[in-house]
Amino acid sequence: HQNIKAENELEASNVKSVLDTMYAVMKTPTVVNGAIMPDACPTGSVGQIPVGGVVATKNAIHPAMHSADICCSLMMTSFGDADPKKVLDAAYNTTHFGPGGRVDTFHLPDDLKERIKNNRFLNNEKSIQVSRTHLGTQGDGNHFLYVGRSSATGETIMVTHHGSRAFGAQLYKQGMKMAERFRRERSPKTLKANAWIPYSEEEGKEYWEALQVVRDWTKLNHEMIHNKTGQKLKSEIVDRFWNEHNFVFKDEDIFCHAKGATPLDDKFVPDSKDGLRLIPLNMSEPILIVKGETTENNLGFAPHGAGRNVSRTQHIRSKGGRAIEEIFAEETKDLDVRF
Repeated sequence: HQNIKAENELEASNVKSVLDTMYAVMKTPTVVNGAIMPDACPTGSVGQIPVGGVVATKNAIHPAMHSADICCSLMMTSFGDADPKKVLDAAYNTTHFGPGGRVDTFHLPDDLKERIKNNRFLNNEKSIQVSRTHLGTQGDGNHFLYVGRSSATGETIMVTHHGSRAFGAQLYKQGMKMAERFRRERSPKTLKANAWIPYSEEEGKEYWEALQVVRDWTKLNHEMIHNKTGQKLKSEIVDRFWNEHNFVFKDEDIFCHAKGATPLDDKFVPDSKDGLRLIPLNMSEPILIVKGETTENNLGFAPHGAGRNVSRTQHIRSKGGRAIEEIFAEETKDLDVRF
């Protein structure tokens, strides 16, 4: 299902690249359906799921289709009439941006520790270490912490955008190794990027459980940052909800792999609040709060809102040799942007 339309030459080139890669993905033996979101863009080689791609498979989990950034997600908290600058100050002094983790501040609950130790994909020294040291951190790339006022209510809203950090990346590595083992045995002509773990096997069920542990860890990571910020502000939390946009969603024997696509259907978000979802755009545009219906075309998903074809480096080059500081000042006018 092609929910995308080119409106200029650059977009036409993008749509062609997205279709080329999705047509190759759809040849994978497990695949039963697929959809391209309006902001889709290619990533990696032909045959790899694009950002903004949804691929439905039968009884199969494809690690490369959720990628290393498992459960990349958004959480919003309303702090009512709090001063946005004070919220940003408190948040900025709570979390950690950039690569790596920390060794203090946040405590991993015992029940999560136990679930990690009891799962073959997670019970290794590296995963256990980063599950603790990466708590409360945001990472880099397009991940962010945002504070603004709701255009609907005037409330001060904080939104965090990040995934499962190195904890999820470790699971991805383990999953790709296991998927490759099954690919060589069962479907050697399938592209390595589209290898899968059969859910009918014990390994598939354990991998699915590992994904749920990573989801719970990621949600906790968001909550810790939001709660700590609220404590520093001594501010009441008026409202909160969250959703992932980079995950695998199970519907009986069908597994929907969403790579940079927001789940609309409540069946995909068990801790949903009133069907509301968050879609980030770019830094100069608002974050959207949306609600939508499942259709034949969308398979129960919406855009992520942040697909792109031009790298940051290409963008800087397009500015004709101007200094980065000058470009930054122009493009962040009236915004308080910190790194």
